[in-house]
Amino acid sequence: MNRAPATAKLNLALVVGPLRDDGRHEVVTVLQRIDLADRVAIEPAGTLQVDGFADDTLVRAALTTLAEDAGVEPRWKARIWKYVPVAAGLGGGSSDAATALRLANETLEQPLPPKRLHELSASLGADVPFFLTTGPQQGTGTGTELAPLELPQDYWIVLLLPNDARKSSTADVYKDFDRRDGAAGFEQRRADLDRTLAKARRSRDLAALPPNDLASSLHSEKLLQLGAFRADVSGAGPTVYGLFLHRGAALAAERELRTQGRTWLTVPTWYG
Repeated sequence: MNRAPATAKLNLALVVGPLRDDGRHEVVTVLQRIDLADRVAIEPAGTLQVDGFADDTLVRAALTTLAEDAGVEPRWKARIWKYVPVAAGLGGGSSDAATALRLANETLEQPLPPKRLHELSASLGADVPFFLTTGPQQGTGTGTELAPLELPQDYWIVLLLPNDARKSSTADVYKDFDRRDGAAGFEQRRADLDRTLAKARRSRDLAALPPNDLASSLHSEKLLQLGAFRADVSGAGPTVYGLFLHRGAALAAERELRTQGRTWLTVPTWYG
């Protein structure tokens, strides 16, 4: 049985533009893996079976897609151990799918090449291709066109999934973005993001990244008051993150926020 961690991610920035001809939005995002992870195991089996997470759809879809493209029957048993909160803006389901895709591909007599695996992953969801890479990445287009970034990694992360969070579907979040004409000024925000990334040498430089275009939270202000040098919502939310220079301050903030929701203290990581 092949096993691997399926790490979560943060959107350290998310700049959203207008609708494309394909009905999706143009985005520019900064994706960073973090040391909070599900675990996924894959082994050959007589039929396709996914255990451990009753609500899974993405791992099953990934394995079915891989089998169809490789010209084989989907004969794998997958098991998922869930630790990343579901529908929280942290990409847990996408990471599970990418990890299952990679592990199952390794069991094939003729594994698909990385380029084809990337193409298959993009058909499963915008975040899935990121989890087949290492290191922080800048996602453009629909988020699936990736380019590696050299970003500082020496900081601590506090995550808060608020008790009062009411998760809207990602589609509804984008509809609200369109209703408020959120795409206005996209090119300027994109240019500002690119300039910040070009200058980012120290962790504190990440404070200049633009705020999330899709979602905001009053809890971000609380994290800044507790010492974070940057705080924002990840993805479409509702998880809020704070970046801290020192572990002591991050640990104190995580303890302070426990009454507000589920909390985690974690760090950036380079790969799953």
